[in-house]
Amino acid sequence: MITSRDVARLAGVSQPTVSRALRDDPKVSEATKQRVRDAASALGYSPSAIGRALSVGRSTRVGLVVTDLDNQFYAHVIAPLHHELERLGHELVLITESSDSGPVAEHVVAHGLCGVVLATTTVDSILPARLRDRGVPFVYFNRTAPSVAADSVTVDPEQGVRELLADVIGRGHRRIGAVFGPRNTSTGEQREQVVRAVLDENGIGLAHRDVLHGPFDFRTGHDGMRTLLDRDDPPTLVLCGNDVVALGALNAAKEIGAAVPGDVSIAGFDDLPTSAWALVRLSTVAYDLAEMSREAARLLVGRVERPDAEPVHAVYPTRYVARDTVGAPRT
Repeated sequence: MITSRDVARLAGVSQPTVSRALRDDPKVSEATKQRVRDAASALGYSPSAIGRALSVGRSTRVGLVVTDLDNQFYAHVIAPLHHELERLGHELVLITESSDSGPVAEHVVAHGLCGVVLATTTVDSILPARLRDRGVPFVYFNRTAPSVAADSVTVDPEQGVRELLADVIGRGHRRIGAVFGPRNTSTGEQREQVVRAVLDENGIGLAHRDVLHGPFDFRTGHDGMRTLLDRDDPPTLVLCGNDVVALGALNAAKEIGAAVPGDVSIAGFDDLPTSAWALVRLSTVAYDLAEMSREAARLLVGRVERPDAEPVHAVYPTRYVARDTVGAPRT
């Protein structure tokens, strides 16, 4: 393994000079800096991010905490978040845990991360408080938790849900079912509240037996749809907590021979790229996920640089995208 001692030997300087030169210390002459860079390049040496953080007193590494790496939603967050952080001179580190509890905070501190984007926080999570107590800046992404005030990037579902429900009610749907997200997330709770409020305004209720909850994943949609379609009088429309849940619902309908939208209509939320595929054509509520991801990067870097500033809450609007999975109810 190539070390800074090897670089120092090749460049003909001391090891501390290598460290100072690679962090662009103004006390080191340009000629020496160039000699050290040339030696490092020739040897393929790159100083570790942790070592850099210790030497300059701060890190440029940012963590993204997710607890469900199989969920394709996060695959569409990582790329724009990474590119914006890179543009701002920071590096993205992915942190995956089975739960977003205490060990994550220790992991963040031990690896010298300068801040964290929290993408799977639940309303009862202790992680925000632990990060706050350790002085680690963080940003809520697509989720919030009431325990700790912090910068956040979220979605306002109301406009998109209103447009979606205006469409389905106009087509004649009255028996509506739902496979909502988990009750312990702000995202799942808010989307359900808006759906119920708009339906109440139109004199349409959600029957208790036609409302299911579960994680924002494929299995939730798949099993939920099979349960709903197994009723003697199943819903004519199923609203899904997000597009991944809706994809599970679509697959379940296909498995049991239910035509979409002939026998049952399905709608999602998020407008992931998969939803626009010709084989899917999912009707869904959309918002600018890529720009949200970039904004999370900007807010976190700003928080690192200005830790005492007031929290900023960026809220993105939604709109309904009508495709092929919503039609008139079966007769």
